[in-house]
This record gives sequence, C-alpha cells and structure tokens, in this order.
Amino acid sequence: MIRGEIVPFAFALQARLPFVIRINKYLSLCGVTSRRGAEAMIKEGRITVNDITLEKPGYVVDEASDVVKVDGVVVEPVSEKVYVVLNKPKNVMTTLHDPFRRKTVLHNLNGLKHRVYPVGRLDYDAEGVLLLTNDGDLAYRLAHPKYQVQKIYEAKVRGAFKIEDVEKIKGGIRLDDGSIGRADVNILRFLSRLTRIRLVLTEGRKREVKQLCREVGHPVEELIRVEFATITLKNLRPGEWRLLTEREVARVKELVAL
Repeated sequence: MIRGEIVPFAFALQARLPFVIRINKYLSLCGVTSRRGAEAMIKEGRITVNDITLEKPGYVVDEASDVVKVDGVVVEPVSEKVYVVLNKPKNVMTTLHDPFRRKTVLHNLNGLKHRVYPVGRLDYDAEGVLLLTNDGDLAYRLAHPKYQVQKIYEAKVRGAFKIEDVEKIKGGIRLDDGSIGRADVNILRFLSRLTRIRLVLTEGRKREVKQLCREVGHPVEELIRVEFATITLKNLRPGEWRLLTEREVARVKELVAL
C-alpha cells in the first residue's frame, strides 16, 4: 500500500474518438494538454507523428496508422481521468522521458495503471508537491500564469535575509526572460550562514524562486514546494504518491473555473 493513500476519485469518459482527428484535439483527448496548449507544444517541437517532428498545428491524425509522441513518449486517448500528487524527490526530472537517461518522475509512479503527465515543472534539484494528471484542460489552466494559481515554497538561502530583500522581491524583479517576477516572502528562521524562508507565488515562471533569491544576493541552497493549488504533501515521503480525493479535485477545478 502507498503511504498516505486516500480513497481515489476518477472520471469515466463517454466520448468515442473519431477515426481521424486534428492533432490539437487528439492531444487533448490523450490528456496531455488543452487544445490551445497543444499549439504551444507543437511550436516548441515537442510533438512527433511517426517519429517526424510536427511543425504545424493543422495536422490530422489517423488513429489507425499514426503514432503520436510527446517528448518521446507514445500517447493515446484516455478512458478515465486521474489526478495524482507526488512528493518529487531531488535529482529527478519532471518529465516522463529523458534522452540522457536520468531518473524521471515515471520511476516514482509504481502501481499507477494510467499514464499521467506533470503539471508544469519542478527543478531537477528541487523536491515537493508535483501534480500529475491526464486531464489536459485542467493541467493547462493550472500551469498558465493567467489563472494565478498559488504555489508555496520553502527555501534555504545563503546569508542573512533582510526585510529589504523581502520588499524587493515583493515589489518585483526582472527575470532572465524579461518578465517581472514577484512573491510574498516570510523569513522563517536564521541558521548558520543560511536563512529559511517561505515564498508564495502565483505565476511560477521557469526557475523563478532561484532567480528572485539570486537577484537579492541570496542564492538558493535547498528548495521544497510545500503546496500547489491547495494540495499539500500530506505526510508523503519523497518518492511517494497518492490519488486526489473527489473533494480535492473539485476544489482544484474551482480555482481555475472548470
């Protein structure tokens, strides 16, 4: 039995897949992402059909003969929707396939019969709450900055964090991609040559916590995501997972107006 297991909740799908279908709808039915999200994934070169990288979103999939892959993993339409929380360990890739053969979150999903996909990213050297699902519409909204879904991190950073540093991060700092990142920060504890802090973000851009702390002179030494979209670790040890309950799924969907 998986530690901390809670009664699971899954949704049966009644829709039948047509024989041929546009690629964005196909990926949505596979639970990878929403139709709009599929277009972005195609632009990023993450989708292949018969091992050829797809370049345009207008492709029509022939279910009988085409093999569709996302990040090198074959995808197929799902029969039911599943929602999982994993306590991602350190030094694990937030993906289902890695060309360099590093350990991925797939290695931690023993006993799960359904293919699920990570919602957003969690750094290789970070740990904590990672949601995975085959509900493409929900995954897309949870990861999109537009929906302002709250993510809470605890970090150990170098040096003595000051109130001025808190105010700078709260006010906004320009990130590497040109966007402005910001977070609410609380100083939890001063340690020997380190400070433990808690950060609350609502956009969660790539490596945002590390960039914010670096820019105020306190590089991150350790990073844990303790909450995402109201879902916490609930005593899950690193590498353990559980299915979300019906109540949790409803609560998460309500956050993004689904």
